Amino acid sequence: MEEKKSSKIKRTRALKNNFFACGLLMRLCPKLVVHEGVSRFLGYFEWLFYSAFFMRYVINSLETGESFGRILTFIIIVVIVFSSMSLYDSILNGRVYPISRAVVNKGLYSKLFKKSRNVELECFENSDFYDKYTLAMEKADDRLIQTVEVVFGTVFGFIASICAFIFMFQVDKLSVLFILFPIIGNFVFNRKNSKLDYVRNKDMAPYNRRIAYINRVMYLPEYAKEMRLTNVFSLMKQHYRESIQGLSDVTQKYTKKAMINHWLYVMFTFTFIFEGLLIYGAYRTLVSQTMSLSQLAVITSMMVSTTWILIGFTDSLTNLFKNGLFIEYLRTFLEYKEKIPEDMEGADPGNTIKSIEFRDVSFSYKDKEVLSHLNMEFRGGKTYALVGHNGAGKTTLIKLLLRFYDPTEGTILLNGRDIREYDLKKYRALFATAFQDHRMFSMSVLDNVIMGENVPKEQQEQKVCDALKLSGAYDKVMSLPKGIQTTLTHEFDDEGAVLSGGEFQKIVVARAFVKECPFKIFDEPSSALDPIAEATLFDNIYESCRENTLVFISHRLSSVQNADWVYLLSEGTVKEAGTHHMLMEQNGIYADMYSKQARNYLAISEEGGVSA
Repeated sequence: MEEKKSSKIKRTRALKNNFFACGLLMRLCPKLVVHEGVSRFLGYFEWLFYSAFFMRYVINSLETGESFGRILTFIIIVVIVFSSMSLYDSILNGRVYPISRAVVNKGLYSKLFKKSRNVELECFENSDFYDKYTLAMEKADDRLIQTVEVVFGTVFGFIASICAFIFMFQVDKLSVLFILFPIIGNFVFNRKNSKLDYVRNKDMAPYNRRIAYINRVMYLPEYAKEMRLTNVFSLMKQHYRESIQGLSDVTQKYTKKAMINHWLYVMFTFTFIFEGLLIYGAYRTLVSQTMSLSQLAVITSMMVSTTWILIGFTDSLTNLFKNGLFIEYLRTFLEYKEKIPEDMEGADPGNTIKSIEFRDVSFSYKDKEVLSHLNMEFRGGKTYALVGHNGAGKTTLIKLLLRFYDPTEGTILLNGRDIREYDLKKYRALFATAFQDHRMFSMSVLDNVIMGENVPKEQQEQKVCDALKLSGAYDKVMSLPKGIQTTLTHEFDDEGAVLSGGEFQKIVVARAFVKECPFKIFDEPSSALDPIAEATLFDNIYESCRENTLVFISHRLSSVQNADWVYLLSEGTVKEAGTHHMLMEQNGIYADMYSKQARNYLAISEEGGVSA
């Protein structure tokens, strides 16, 4: 009982989704909706008119001895009307629809992109939400238009089916019984086929996703080195074969049912009705002599039209629910209420940072506690270092600071006020960041450094060059064919530059240098650099950020000695805090880590000396 109720709710929701799609398309491009409705109406009108009126009129006119001129006039009028309808259809397909589809594409994807930009970071890290997001984005404009086509097809198909039934009944009462065959074929067996397709596609989805991932990985440049230096290709090939086998197994699982359902669909929808009607008509005409040849011709013509009208109607009705399930992803995504919307308004935080305080902050991700009752403070104009082993919570702390997430417990205060009360965009504008897990965009070096920030155009080149010099990437960039105008990656430009990991990291660091703001964050800025480049980079960071509040995360403790204050994190909370000298005197976790790193560095240096 519960199952049936749940299914009914789903069907009701699917039906409502179609009206949602119509409303959305009406807002995006009302002209397309109107023309689609008119086109569907004319399509069904053409079927009914030809079989129910045209054939009957011509045959009856011939039987009653109507003049040739009158019949010819009627045919000419019909030709003119249907030629006009054909011209209208040509205009729709040649001009109206292509332009309207472009309008829908622009409007819909503007909404989707705005929504994807506005949802919180957690949504992209939630596999279930992300799957729905990708399904919502995939051919969303086509599916939206198809859904509206299906709605009109269902409405006018239903009306046309009733009209066809009435006309059949007027010509021959018993002939309407033959309509039961296509009704059974379409509503029973075609529906079963549609359900089977849906379940089969759902079972195939994990394998198709894996195949798509492997296909994508095979041509992405960031995977090329590992493919050639390891045996991972054989693993990928194995996964690919397993996925293909999975698709084959799923297909085999449903093949027998699909074949039987399809055979029954064809037999009921076409064979039984046409063969049955011909036998019935032949008997009435030749044996009982209760039907004229003209009546047989009319009934046969109407039966063909009625069958195709019923097929169109049932296909539309089936797709009405099927498309409703696809539109569900689109609707769910567009109606999702963001926890931390990017356009969240609030108080203006100003441009001055006196202090940022983490007060008893805890944070759990997927029921796992990452930070636990953490307390720390960043004073304006001071330099802070966050250190600790991997998984200690350093990067999570920065994400909370930037409001990618909100604390599970506790508060973060900017100048004594909860950061959740501030306008989000203005609040984030206070920070410049250089993340360790950086990404390069297929744009020029200049654009990859500026990142769309509000820098006057006449100052951009100079500011980018200054930032690249500070990060250590200037000489390399200027050696490229177009200097700072060189496109990075080969995604859209065959002459684009693909730099080393260290050079890319320097460009990411330049992003933080170029942005004018009071608070700057460097997450492992030297992880891909050699010791000399690292020392130079940290000197430049300290020198250029003297007026800023500065926070950096580093595993190399030699780079934190000059920080005003060091926080050592372990198990999601602050275990030690103080200057480098204070922490060394405590002889605790920090001192132990620093001493081990120093000994390892010394050993490497001595080995290098011996081998030299």
